[in-house]
Amino acid sequence: MQIRIVVIHLIAVLAVFPAHAGEIDSAAIIAAHNKWRSEAGVTEKLEYSPALASTAQAWVDNLKRTNHCRMRHSPAQGQYGENLYRASAQTWSNGSRKLQQVSPEKGVDSWGSEKADYDCVNNHCSAGKQCGHYTQMVWRTTTNVGCAMAVCEDTREQVWACRYQPAGNLTGSKPC
Repeated sequence: MQIRIVVIHLIAVLAVFPAHAGEIDSAAIIAAHNKWRSEAGVTEKLEYSPALASTAQAWVDNLKRTNHCRMRHSPAQGQYGENLYRASAQTWSNGSRKLQQVSPEKGVDSWGSEKADYDCVNNHCSAGKQCGHYTQMVWRTTTNVGCAMAVCEDTREQVWACRYQPAGNLTGSKPC
């Protein structure tokens, strides 16, 4: 009987994360980023970089292993632009935790929502707000992005990272 429960649980996990917990839909990531870039008037489309995705995977695996999927920017961030996203588990009243289904668009759109607080004409973010995730996504000279995610099995939380090259958010420069 216990074996059956484990198999059913494993099937449920695989339904949420098809082949491997770190695999993401690169086409959906690109489409979501390029939608925000287009809305900002940036005509240059991003291309997906497996090399950047590999470095992002190494970082989220490190966060999983050393930081319980809590977000922390990489010390290598100067080499890349980097956006992070964290999704908590769905928690039920009986204390059980279930892996939240997170689409690539959800994380990208969370960064894109910062657009409401950013004035591109004056290159200004509203006081007390954060706009750097959005500006990195729409940075005109950025050409490549690679993303990855990891799941902390004990907490059922997940952390996502996207890395960008060339990096944006250069002081005194405008993204769009």
